[in-house]
Amino acid sequence: MIQKNLSLKAFNSFGVEAKSKYFVTIKSVEALLEVLQHPEIPNENILFLGGGSNILLTKDFDGCTIQLDLKEISEKKLDDNHVLVTANAGENWHQFVLYCLEKNYGGLENLSLIPGNVGTSPMQNIGAYGTEIKDIFESCDVLNLDSLEVETFDLEKCRFGYRDSIFKQEGKGKYVILNVTFRLTTHQHHIKTEYGAIKAELEKMNIEHPSIQEVSKAVIAIRESKLPNPKEIGNAGSFFKNPTIPLSQFEVLKDKFPNIQGYPNGDWVKVPAGWLIEQCGWKGKQIGNVATHHLQSLVIINKTGNATGKEIFDFSTEIINSVKEKFGIKLEREVNIL
Repeated sequence: MIQKNLSLKAFNSFGVEAKSKYFVTIKSVEALLEVLQHPEIPNENILFLGGGSNILLTKDFDGCTIQLDLKEISEKKLDDNHVLVTANAGENWHQFVLYCLEKNYGGLENLSLIPGNVGTSPMQNIGAYGTEIKDIFESCDVLNLDSLEVETFDLEKCRFGYRDSIFKQEGKGKYVILNVTFRLTTHQHHIKTEYGAIKAELEKMNIEHPSIQEVSKAVIAIRESKLPNPKEIGNAGSFFKNPTIPLSQFEVLKDKFPNIQGYPNGDWVKVPAGWLIEQCGWKGKQIGNVATHHLQSLVIINKTGNATGKEIFDFSTEIINSVKEKFGIKLEREVNIL
C-alpha cells in the first residue's frame, strides 16, 4: 500500500524529521516492479531505503521512498572449504553475520555489529578491522531501473574501492540491489587479528588462538565500547572517510605534526579522519543539538534527539573546514546526503 506524506523519522538512524510524499514497503521483487510502473510514481524521483543507517535527510523528499524489506537466506556448497551464502537486501546485516557464525561460516566475523541491511553493504564496500566486503564478495543481483531487468554483477563489475563502488559512482540511481552472495569458508578459516584493537581485546579475553566466533565477540566488544547505539542516540556510524594523501604531503605534515598517524600504501598514505578531527578540538564538542561522540570523534550524533538534518550537515561542514584549515586535507563525507 502506498502511503502519502509519511514521516521518515523512524526510518533513518539519525532520527531526524523529514517527510516523504509517497512511501511504500516492498516485500517481493514482483511488488517492486509493480510500484515502479505505478502511474502515480515518478520513476526519476525515488529514494530506496534499507536500514536507514547511512543517510542524512536534510529536507522533505518530494518523491517516493521505497523501503526494501526483501527477506531470505539461501546456501550452495562450492567445495570442501567454501560455501556461497545469498542474503536478500532486506536482511539485517548483523543478524546475517550471526547466522553465518552459527553455521561456522568464516569471512564476515570482522564485520560484526555494523549497522544497516545486507542490500547496502556493497554500495560503499563496508569494512572494518582489516576486512572489506570485496574480500568475501561473490556477486549481487540488481534491478536495472531503466530496463526493469534483473542483472548480476560480479566482483569486477562492482569496481570496489575504499568505501566505494560502481553504485556510488556512475551506477548511482541506476540500480537497486536485490540480494548479495558471499563466498565463505566452512572450516579452514583465515583469521584476521592484525588490527591492534582486536589483538588487545583478545588478550583481555585470554585467547591466543581465536575462533571466528571469538573474533566476532572481540569486534562487538570494541564497537560497543566506543560507538553509540543508534537505537539509543541518533547517528550513522563513521560520518567521514579516512582520507588518502600523497606520501610527499604526509612527510611534510609529519615534520609539522610529529604525532600524525598514517598507514602507508605505496606512494599514498591513509590518515585516520578521527585523529585529524580530534586534533582540531572537535572530540565531544557540541553545538546546539549536534555533537561529536565523546569517545569517537568520527561519529556525529543527534545529541538532544531534536536535531534537524540541516543542523547535522552544517556541523559536519564546520569540521571539514576546520581540518582543511589546519592540515590542508579535505575530509569527504561517508554518509549519503539528501
